[in-house]
Amino acid sequence: MSQDQSKSQELAQNPARRKFLNTTALAGLSGAGLAAGLSLSPAATTTAHAAASDSASKVHLKPGELDEYYGLWSGGHTGDFRVLGIPSGRELLRVPCFTPDALIGWGITNESKAVMGTKPDGSLEFTVGDTHHTHASYKDGNYDGRYAWINDKINSRIARIRLDYFICDKITKLPNVQGFHGIFPDKRDPVDPKVNYTTRVFCGGEFSIPLPNVGTEDHTQYRSLFSCVDAETMEVRWQVLIDGNCDLVATSFDGKLAASNQYNTEMGARFEDMMSAERDSCIFFNIARIEAAVKAGKFKTYGASKVPVVDGTKASNKDPKTALVGYVSVPKNPHGVNASPDGKYFICAGKLSPTATVIELTKVLEWFDGKMADIDKAIVAEVELGLGPLHTAFDGRGNAYTTLFLDSQVVKWNVDAAIKFHAGDTKSQYVVDRLDVHYQPGHINATQSETMFADGKWLAVGCKFSKDRYLPVGPMHAENEQLIDISGEKMVLVADHPVRPEPHDFIMFRRELLSPKPIYQHEEFPLAVTKVEDAGVTRNGNKVTVKMASYAPAFEPREFKLKVGDEVTLILTNLDRIEDLTHGFALPDHNINFIVNPQETKSVTFKADKPGVFWYYCTHFCHALHLEMRGRMIVEA
Repeated sequence: MSQDQSKSQELAQNPARRKFLNTTALAGLSGAGLAAGLSLSPAATTTAHAAASDSASKVHLKPGELDEYYGLWSGGHTGDFRVLGIPSGRELLRVPCFTPDALIGWGITNESKAVMGTKPDGSLEFTVGDTHHTHASYKDGNYDGRYAWINDKINSRIARIRLDYFICDKITKLPNVQGFHGIFPDKRDPVDPKVNYTTRVFCGGEFSIPLPNVGTEDHTQYRSLFSCVDAETMEVRWQVLIDGNCDLVATSFDGKLAASNQYNTEMGARFEDMMSAERDSCIFFNIARIEAAVKAGKFKTYGASKVPVVDGTKASNKDPKTALVGYVSVPKNPHGVNASPDGKYFICAGKLSPTATVIELTKVLEWFDGKMADIDKAIVAEVELGLGPLHTAFDGRGNAYTTLFLDSQVVKWNVDAAIKFHAGDTKSQYVVDRLDVHYQPGHINATQSETMFADGKWLAVGCKFSKDRYLPVGPMHAENEQLIDISGEKMVLVADHPVRPEPHDFIMFRRELLSPKPIYQHEEFPLAVTKVEDAGVTRNGNKVTVKMASYAPAFEPREFKLKVGDEVTLILTNLDRIEDLTHGFALPDHNINFIVNPQETKSVTFKADKPGVFWYYCTHFCHALHLEMRGRMIVEA
């Protein structure tokens, strides 16, 4: 055993030593004295080897057996959206959004370029992305299978994924925002109680910038914006000017409130300044009041953007009866806000404080109604959990599960018991269980966790370091996504899954909530070639349109001629109606490769800039004569 492996084993087997090391690390991260006086309730870590064997048998599905749950995951730096089966952890699909994808031709076809956005010369506006958070649309407090959304932190974009086809169909760039991080849809319309489904998506702006962004060095003039995007049109409805930086976002089940946990309420430009205060905020947005203010014209605009921006700063929202937003004080640089399935609470994890804060939503609404003078009275618990609490999930049985980054643990705790403890009942034991995970966990979620139908079966946790969990592959290690059985009183770790860095958040929901379509519908594509006889070539000067059909194992036309200098638009429809019979189209030396699924149509535009014979061929295995499925493009000098 190597020296490094010996140290890892020592830490895993000796919680006291790990606690000492992590307390030291916390002090180093947060400045002298932060960890001083920290006292954590002792709790034995869980191994549960006997239970692990039984739980693991549920994960390893038999051939042909389907998973119970869909998992929708962020792809991280790849800029895409992953689809997993749970509990197996099998990756089923990657949906490209913000970055090009050579398999399906995302960023190559005209249709995908229209979604991604292009410069005047036709090239893509952006070719990098950084996806963090993905959430899906709601109806009646549960997922409805219509849409999912995912953010691009780098370029402040939000993408929508249609869940009937698992394709990205719209991307919107948020104006005057940098570092778009947290995202969450509303769960119903607060203005019209009859509309019990998602109509908006809320987006937190993390990095404060000048408004408009003219490049001033005076960071006291910087501000962040909280944005609301229309779920159907994907247009930005309104924005809110706020103090501090937004992190994550949550929404209430009654549709009345959206919230973001905030750090850097100090408005610092350097990390030392961003954590000088002992407390930051969880900011609450009164959606109906904000929309009323916008309707009444009480807003500004910034720069070239015409999006209305209302004033949500502390100085302008002191009177609760007229306030658009309210700031609840929480410790310290919080990292995560999550809504409990019973609709009663939002929970903020402290990150640089070993605590979680439980905020009662009815009390926040009482403050907005002027029935409570101090909004901080909405805090009904603030309890110690461990070192580096980040994110929280729920099992629907009153328990919360929070990741402890520095402790490399998941802690299971009871919310009602924590409220009793905070109220003075020191005998109330709110920590139920602890489980070592490997290593430094970040995001966490449970099956159906942030719906009214949390079922408490499976918990997934994304660990930022895998260290010795997998075969070494050089300096860059895989990250480690782990699956935990939470159906019993004790948590049981049942599976490790290596994943390419760096994914972030995810949701998991029951498979019956989703009904993807097996083939496309022709009417979705105005350029579709509906029958083989419609295929052919038309010319208008040097502009050439090639209408092409594919049907296993042939293309039609089998060949076509061009002249050097022609500008070509090639439209390809897959006429096959058989499920899973996908065709590809690759054109050598022209940087073209894409796929068409059954009854789907895609197009590409390119210039025939050199003479020669170019064999186009099917790249996606479709037929016993797949290798023979090809044709010639002949370009004459």
